[in-house]
Amino acid sequence: MATDDRPTPAATDEPGMAVDAPSGRAGLLRSGVIVSAMTMISRVMGLVRDVVVAVLLGATSGADAFFVAFKVPNFMRRLFAEGAFNQAFVPVLSEYATQRTRAEIRELLDAVSGSLAVVLALLTALAMLASPWLVWVFAPGFGRDPAKLALTADMLRLTFPYLLLISLTAFSGSVLNTWNRFAVPAFTPVLLNLSLIGAAVLLTPWMSNPAMGLAWGVLIAGCAQLMFQVPFLVRLGLLPRPWPRFSHPGVRRVMTLMIPALFGVSVAQINLLLDTVLASLLVSGSVSWLYYSDRLMELPLGVFGVAIGTVILPALSKRHVEQSREHFARMLDWAVRAVLLLGLPAALALAVLAEPLLISLFHYGAMTENDIVMAAMSLRAYAFGLVAFMLIKVLAPGFFAQQDTKTPVKVATMAMAANMVFNLALVWPLAHAGLALATALSGFMNAGCLGWLLRKRGILVFQAGWGRFAIQLGGGCLCMGIALWWFSPDWRVWLDWSVWHRAGHLAGLVLGGAGVYFAWLAATGVRLRHFRLAA
Repeated sequence: MATDDRPTPAATDEPGMAVDAPSGRAGLLRSGVIVSAMTMISRVMGLVRDVVVAVLLGATSGADAFFVAFKVPNFMRRLFAEGAFNQAFVPVLSEYATQRTRAEIRELLDAVSGSLAVVLALLTALAMLASPWLVWVFAPGFGRDPAKLALTADMLRLTFPYLLLISLTAFSGSVLNTWNRFAVPAFTPVLLNLSLIGAAVLLTPWMSNPAMGLAWGVLIAGCAQLMFQVPFLVRLGLLPRPWPRFSHPGVRRVMTLMIPALFGVSVAQINLLLDTVLASLLVSGSVSWLYYSDRLMELPLGVFGVAIGTVILPALSKRHVEQSREHFARMLDWAVRAVLLLGLPAALALAVLAEPLLISLFHYGAMTENDIVMAAMSLRAYAFGLVAFMLIKVLAPGFFAQQDTKTPVKVATMAMAANMVFNLALVWPLAHAGLALATALSGFMNAGCLGWLLRKRGILVFQAGWGRFAIQLGGGCLCMGIALWWFSPDWRVWLDWSVWHRAGHLAGLVLGGAGVYFAWLAATGVRLRHFRLAA
């Protein structure tokens, strides 16, 4: 399909400056592949980081303390920066980039960045002062162990400024994404993993408690990620001069959209945090088991779900401004198909290979066999909800691109309420695995409601060929599942293997399973060209 490359005011005003209007030339598939590749590097480095942490801390009380101290700002980062702020800011910025002059764009960036920095600086200062009480809120079970509570509070004072730094990084990434520079924001999280690995190797030997060195690594990572994106903003001529202006019309619109969006796209993260609160009341190690299983689930979620959601939001926002309703609907249909194409086999592989994955990555040092068994239980529960989590990432932008943040928040509120009911019903018979299963069930409720409302409004219109596509996906998953089950030995055998034996066998299973799956798709007529769509 032809793209519209007509010059906009943003491209023609003051031509001496290095600012171009966002181009529509890059296809969604190409942009998605770029983001997926960069995200894959980040996630692999994240797994290396988790292996280092598992060897260093295992599932000890120190590990529980660090995971909570990191989860609080990381949760708020996903809620504010990648969740509410990104979904509110990108549609407004896309409208400015399409319809306003460069001077107005620069004014918007200055006002939004300054206002965001002031709000987050105040929030960070208050959180650092109130860190012991925050630990009580997010991990009330730690109150039974004063030493664990104090350690977590000390680490939280170091990790919470990460929220300010990473939110400004997300602001920069939103600007780059709007101008179709997807690779840099997608690669930036690698610096977090490198910082934590470096802190684990270089700082922890000097700390009385090794976990404290990791907390310093989080703070260092926030600084590194923000500074990394600055040169690319300079190259575009879009480096802001932060100046808080809450009265600016663009700031007011972003704030109006952002308030309900706090829950709209981030309900999965809120549910995961509720899991941590309840897990802190269970036996020691429960927080860590959920963390390790969540980390494995986040790999395909980030590489596929988040990547597709990242590239589709600016594209949908542009089509909404252009009032191209037909292309808008085709984009959503493309996103849903892409999620199912990659999410279903990923979820199946996580469930079938739960123990081998956990053993290969984490069964070293302080990680015990019982930890593997417990983490595998929650991993299978999370894997059950993986497709739902991925669908949320691509369906919610269908509303946000139209600057409708109220509808997703209503759906999210219902899903959160259901999650609490599921938690209370499942935590007692299934312990920490019940918490993971409750999150999965609420994810399906959230995704189902979003899809139904989009269909009802005529925004999500399924294109021709869904029946054949469903058969192709089902057959591919069945063949892959049988192959993985047949060629994977009993998980206890993996315990006796060396690290290289584990890695080689796991790589063979993953590559072989993917080969079977895609061979079936190719044999039944699925082609790469079917997923090409202009942005």
